[in-house]
Amino acid sequence: MSDIIQLLPDSVANQIAAGEVIQRPASVIKELVENAVDAGARNIRVMVTDAGRTSIQVIDDGCGMSETDARLAFERHATSKIRQADDLFALHTMGFRGEALPSIAAVSQVELVTRMEGEEIGTKLMLQGSRVVGQEPVACPVGSNFRVDNLFFNVPARRKFLKSNATELNNILVAFERIVLVYPDIHFTLYSNQQELLNLRAGSLRQRIVDVFGKKAGQELLPIDVDTVLCRISGFVAKPEAARKKGGHDYFFVNGRYMRHPYFHRAVVGAYERLVPEGMQPPYFIYFDVSPAEIDVNIHPTKTEIKFENEQGIFQVLSAAVKDALGRFCDIPTIDFNTEGRPDIPVFDPQRDAIRTPKVQYNPAYNPFEKNSTLPLSSGGSSIPSSPVMPDRELGLFGDETPSTLPTSEMSPIHYQYKGRYIMTAVKSGLMIIDQHRADVRICYERNMERLAQRQGSTQRLLFPEMIQFSPSETVLMERFLPDLCSMGFDISNLGGGSYGIAGIPVGIDAVDPLSLLRNMVTDGGEKSIGNEGELHTSLALSMARNTAIAYGQVLTNEEMERVVNELFACSNANYTPDGRPILSILPQQDIERFFV
Repeated sequence: MSDIIQLLPDSVANQIAAGEVIQRPASVIKELVENAVDAGARNIRVMVTDAGRTSIQVIDDGCGMSETDARLAFERHATSKIRQADDLFALHTMGFRGEALPSIAAVSQVELVTRMEGEEIGTKLMLQGSRVVGQEPVACPVGSNFRVDNLFFNVPARRKFLKSNATELNNILVAFERIVLVYPDIHFTLYSNQQELLNLRAGSLRQRIVDVFGKKAGQELLPIDVDTVLCRISGFVAKPEAARKKGGHDYFFVNGRYMRHPYFHRAVVGAYERLVPEGMQPPYFIYFDVSPAEIDVNIHPTKTEIKFENEQGIFQVLSAAVKDALGRFCDIPTIDFNTEGRPDIPVFDPQRDAIRTPKVQYNPAYNPFEKNSTLPLSSGGSSIPSSPVMPDRELGLFGDETPSTLPTSEMSPIHYQYKGRYIMTAVKSGLMIIDQHRADVRICYERNMERLAQRQGSTQRLLFPEMIQFSPSETVLMERFLPDLCSMGFDISNLGGGSYGIAGIPVGIDAVDPLSLLRNMVTDGGEKSIGNEGELHTSLALSMARNTAIAYGQVLTNEEMERVVNELFACSNANYTPDGRPILSILPQQDIERFFV
């Protein structure tokens, strides 16, 4: 029997390894910018074309590379960061595996121009699919200039599954934000299709947060700074009123590296217990300084999962630090007993201000079953109706009407609301229970889809226009959503710099805060991979329906419940919400009768 195990060619092995490190254009930018930071750059410029599909260029003024280092940098597991396995537990750099540049070169066309300080001439190196296709001396400034063209040109399947330009650009901005928040002392610039998106000058950490997320975010920050034997924790947490249901800016950084840590997240959220409503999450920017020997970053290719040697101890320190910040800096209204200059409020005197018992006048001959029987006027001068309005005919719980094709003809006109959550009504087959929020989500969704299809949404002007600020990643999504939002009835204008003015909202959503509504809609859109126009319309219509539908706990009158039931059964699908959740359920008459056997 012949042997069946064979060594893969280097080109195939490189492409397989590249799939773990380079997943999308944002991965390329993350790796190249981190390398620029490790090289000691003070100015880093990033330029992308077509959200990185066509071209990605990263220019820095770091230490640069020699001719030999430039060639060796594209060999797998070639790195200047570590020398032996023990160095993995004493890392002070962003990169260390030596996989980024070989992975990028394996799936793209790369051009590198670099020069070290002290050398008169630099090196220009050209690669295509891991193969060096050209090398020549060139005059260039100190530093490195990486240009990555035609990403995934030799892996068409991977290129085909890239999302829309707006989605990929949003991912680039998210990755870029995670780096610039760690290094406020470095000047970063980001361009998309030759248009400047971010220009972040060197400054303090608070200023960097303001430059990225807007002035309002800076006004909501509370500083934290605690130093213990386990670690040093610094950064900012937000005031309780800044908490959001979705799209909160929650950032953890350890030794200058972004990380996700659900366990530490619970420590922060737990400190806000009883200060924010359930389900709301406060923004935070928290930085850990820990001994490199006490953490392990070599767990996942993206290096966002980090293990700590003493997680429980750091959890307690973090929770105490956040509670201390909230207690010391959070504005709490105080009781002021100083009455000087205040208006004189008279004090009640029982002898002077005698209270008379109200007298009730009634007609002892009043009979509610007589049409002409009336009550006399009360002492206040208002009349009392003679008798309650009775329906023309009484309907039993399960009427004897003939079945109809319309479900509403089988229902009782009297509905009952159970615990502010369910609408209960009698039908021929039993008792129908409707989830009031989900029912209104279905109703609002179909109404929103109709507005988007006709592009004739009615607008209600605001008495005082509002202004909302988005982060750069959210601004990209907002620009894509803006035409459809206007079709739904919003009157929104771009003020520049991520700021938008809201002069009008769709008719029928008066009770909803337009700022929270727009922010939730943009956040929901960012959580999904939206491709064509149909998916965009569905996402916007569903997000707006969820945020404007009848809330759980809202008390409804019988007329309001009747409106919900009638409009629900006029929808194309009354049984399920647009995302597939059941809206109603019927308790059969036979099951009800079994309860009383």
